[in-house]
Amino acid sequence: MGRTCEVKLLLLISSLCCSTNQAVVTLSPSSSQFFRGTSVSFSCEDDHSSAGWTVRKNMSRDTRAECEDWGRQVASSCVIEALVSSDSGVYWCESTEGGASNYVNITVTDAPVILQSPVLPVEAGEDVTLLCKTKTPSFNLSADFYKDGTFVRTTPTGHMTIHLVSKSDEGAYKCDIRGRGESPPAWLFVTERDPEDVSLEPDGTMERDRAAATQRDNVTYGQITIRPFNSREDQPELEVIYSSLRSKQ
Repeated sequence: MGRTCEVKLLLLISSLCCSTNQAVVTLSPSSSQFFRGTSVSFSCEDDHSSAGWTVRKNMSRDTRAECEDWGRQVASSCVIEALVSSDSGVYWCESTEGGASNYVNITVTDAPVILQSPVLPVEAGEDVTLLCKTKTPSFNLSADFYKDGTFVRTTPTGHMTIHLVSKSDEGAYKCDIRGRGESPPAWLFVTERDPEDVSLEPDGTMERDRAAATQRDNVTYGQITIRPFNSREDQPELEVIYSSLRSKQ
């Protein structure tokens, strides 16, 4: 791909990424990598069906192709029954009103190994599982996982789970199954959690529930935890203050 085409593609992805998403393009199966010859279905999920969303693909020279040009329309989905290398690329949903959804970037490969990872960004705090998969079905194959070219760990089952994923986990992952081969890199994107769902403590930790309340007879106790500004390594015992309010008889 020439330099000009690369710049145009990046501009397209940027515009789609930063647009106000009124719909979401989803894949079934949900993965960013596929073996050549497998099938995939694209759908537009929208709360306002009157918008008339359709799946599109970015072709060469900034051409936005509709489903009929690269797949087969089945009800509200667009299906590719046998993927080929040229099906690799960027897909998204567009409405008749000119709106654009998020985008997904898939890779179709003839390599013996792929890494199945979330094709859509995951929210910080969730658990994410990456699966190293061979073209010929096999079970319990040991796999080495890498992030940004650095070895992470080896798992005996071929899958790696990242618990409570955070922004620091974002990056390019790949896996290697000894004797089988290495997967292409797959990007894992992480979005920050909605700040309204998280409270920030003075020591920098985040908790959803800062206070707990219990009721005994007619007296309600509110428990407030006060965390001082100090390092996590040297935290004194928490100071707890109780207040009591008597309800009306």
